[in-house]
Amino acid sequence: MTIPHPKIDDPLLRIAEPISHSRLRSCPNPKPPLPSSRVSLKKLLRVTSIACGIQFGWALQLSLLTPYVQELGIPHAWASVVWLCGPLSGFVVQPLVGLMSDRCESRFGRRRPFIVAGAAMIVVAVLVVGHSADIGWWCGDREGKRPRAVAAFVVGFWLLDVANNMTQGPCRALLADLTGKDHRRNRVANAYFSLFMAIGNVLGFATGSYSGWYKLLPFTVTSACSADCANLKSAFFIDIVCIAITTYLSVSASQELPLSSSYRSRAIADGSDESGVAHEAFLWELFGTFSYLPRSVWIVLFITALTWIGWFPFLLFDTDWMGREIYGGKPNEGEKYNEGVRMGALGLMLNSVVLGLTSISMETLCRKLGAGLVWGISNILMSLCFIAMLIITFVVSRIDSVGHDLPPNDAVIAALVVFTVLGIPLAITYSIPYAMVSARIEALGLGQGLSMGVLNLAIVIPQVVVSLGSGPWDQLLGGGGNSPSLAVAAVAAFSSGLVAILALPRSRTEKHRTAVVHV
Repeated sequence: MTIPHPKIDDPLLRIAEPISHSRLRSCPNPKPPLPSSRVSLKKLLRVTSIACGIQFGWALQLSLLTPYVQELGIPHAWASVVWLCGPLSGFVVQPLVGLMSDRCESRFGRRRPFIVAGAAMIVVAVLVVGHSADIGWWCGDREGKRPRAVAAFVVGFWLLDVANNMTQGPCRALLADLTGKDHRRNRVANAYFSLFMAIGNVLGFATGSYSGWYKLLPFTVTSACSADCANLKSAFFIDIVCIAITTYLSVSASQELPLSSSYRSRAIADGSDESGVAHEAFLWELFGTFSYLPRSVWIVLFITALTWIGWFPFLLFDTDWMGREIYGGKPNEGEKYNEGVRMGALGLMLNSVVLGLTSISMETLCRKLGAGLVWGISNILMSLCFIAMLIITFVVSRIDSVGHDLPPNDAVIAALVVFTVLGIPLAITYSIPYAMVSARIEALGLGQGLSMGVLNLAIVIPQVVVSLGSGPWDQLLGGGGNSPSLAVAAVAAFSSGLVAILALPRSRTEKHRTAVVHV
């Protein structure tokens, strides 16, 4: 079924129509001037390129930081708690930044000031994280326990997550601003964003899988920082260069129009200019937004929450799973664990290649099958991959590894295949939910920054639950392994896939209809 703009004819969106202007006054979001013409694909490519720089750092975090945390002396059961900072900062920072960017009147535009500020914070944060062992040494740490290094790491890591959330929300909102009511173009823009995330992942995981960067930057080796630590530090220096280049490409390409004073004057004339109060009570406004949401948005948020309950255990312990479960190593005990971590980073790099290829074909898949069906099938595929990881773990645990330094090649290859295939559902997760929420929230007259904040809540709340429970849960049922969390992830992913297939519309977009959208 297709619907012409601007009339709302989707039965799932029709519930949004009766919302009166008086109800929306509590969420005043002056809109910027609409684009005068359809944004070019070349411009979208440049604007979305910042995802490469952001994801480069994330890839280094995912591949190297959980092992690094445990090398600093934090037990496996509590490693997931360290990662809790991401969901908590996302719970507050991204909605706040989204709301503030909706109303920003800077001459540089609404989104770009926050993107640049977030990128600068990323640079500071990775310097703190990379030098945490040195900071601990300067503050008095010596051999054995390193509490000061751990404290410096946690501070830098939390700052890094705040910076990432501060950058990503305005980036997504900027794409929605540029594409306007062209929902198909918005879906293409989010697919490009996912593509550059894949490129950043490839670069980040390739960097993380190479152990000789410190040889190119010998000054990174210090009394407190051994070769492995120095390699992480050197990788973060490369990340700084990448984020600087991609930030420049993105902000210089967008040419964002500022929120002019005429729109603010109109809001004052309507009696809806309450920005001072709204900034003080942004959480009240954010949660008040939920009362406006139609059923279609609630379905997307519910599926998103289940999807991330599935993803987060994998993203948290992927390389650790390879080092512990497949290679049979332990942190700080021989080279087996480190070899497994490097092999896991290789698997994640292959995962990112598939993620990029899937992103390129995203629009074609959605046009032929419908976005809801594509999302549902991909989540069921994700569940099957997690089940395969459990089977591989079981098989390897039954193999006699006495006298063998490395696991069977078949087990390693099987693990790499699973990591690679997971790139397909990951590309869907990075793209379709954002396009769906953007298309549906627009009908409510809310700002795109705030809409990304609403979606982010459906991501971070499950992550808080997983962060608090996965480590102790694994310790209780798996003896320190990762299998219990992966079992929960498999169930959540399968459930989200069923809901997506059964509850989301299966309508498809027709290529020859230009003023039609259905996501």
